[in-house]
Amino acid sequence: MTSRRSDERAARPASGEPTLQRAQEQIDRLLNVSLSIAVTGETGVGKSTFINAFRNLGDEDEGAAETGVTETTTEPTPYTHPTMPNVTLWDLPGIGTPNFKAKRYAKAMKFDRYDFFLIISSRRFKENDLMLAKEIKKRKKQFYFIRSNIDIDITSEQNKRGFNREETLSKIRRNCEENLTDFGDSKVFLINCQDLTAFDFEELVETIKSELPQHKQAALLLSLPVSSVAILEEKVKMFEKVILGVATVSGGFAAVPLPGLSFASDMVIVGSFFTACYRNFGLNDKSLKKLSERVNKPHLMTLKKSPLLKKLAQTSAVRMGLSALGESLCSLIPVAGNIAAAAISFTTTHDLLQIGLKELADEARKVLREAGLE
Repeated sequence: MTSRRSDERAARPASGEPTLQRAQEQIDRLLNVSLSIAVTGETGVGKSTFINAFRNLGDEDEGAAETGVTETTTEPTPYTHPTMPNVTLWDLPGIGTPNFKAKRYAKAMKFDRYDFFLIISSRRFKENDLMLAKEIKKRKKQFYFIRSNIDIDITSEQNKRGFNREETLSKIRRNCEENLTDFGDSKVFLINCQDLTAFDFEELVETIKSELPQHKQAALLLSLPVSSVAILEEKVKMFEKVILGVATVSGGFAAVPLPGLSFASDMVIVGSFFTACYRNFGLNDKSLKKLSERVNKPHLMTLKKSPLLKKLAQTSAVRMGLSALGESLCSLIPVAGNIAAAAISFTTTHDLLQIGLKELADEARKVLREAGLE
């Protein structure tokens, strides 16, 4: 009993809260916080296409939201993110259709379930869009206006004499903002739903992230496709923050005097961390295929990254095996040995995660350079 209490005191910081518990909560906040995003607007503005692009899926991919020139969504439809299952994008039926009159829309769509709303329009925002924004505002929720199909507008204007791309974009933006005066300084984000690397997508993300509760920001960031170096670097910073918590959990397992437990748990912890980085940085084959198609650079598919993950796993297993041997020897010494074992495990795991994160981030930067998205 005395030994157990000593171990607990050793793991308890000045605040009185167990370090291990705090570390686990930090990991949970990063990977398990739920985020529900409502995507709405009139029929045919590209809601489903946006949802697919946000989840890095093509319109024909398995699990993609159904698209079409007529209203294909008949009820709020949830689409779980393929790599972040705690993030859900809801495809809402178009407002103002015979099936969903504007006045009954808010109640039918259960507005209270969503963290924020994206209101999409392909032209000027119309009466139904404004009515929708007012209903959202009544419920003290955040909403963001998205003007879609910008690529189509640019294409139709660029052959005209005296065409200026920036002036055309400014004109579109002003045209939309003119009928949003009731909402104060409401900003319109210009988006190409087929290619989120273009126009205002990153600005939209930064705006949403700055207005989300802190514990929801990680869920948003990690659900984004890696469409630029800026988004990649934000993800890297997010994983850097969780390394300390993961290493602390590793040390907690090492303090338990059960042969093999620390090694087994560390393999799972490190493997899961590297796999999460690998997918979130867009290094898996599916993400590379999508990227190569979007930027029309087929050679990106030859940049096979699976061996990197395998190499990291093998290196980690060797180092953790040596660490586990040291922990076993320490565990022969009551109390003090358990504390020493925890310190060895913490240091080894912390170093491995930092090294692996850097290697994976460098590979992702290389891919973005090859894609011309620096």
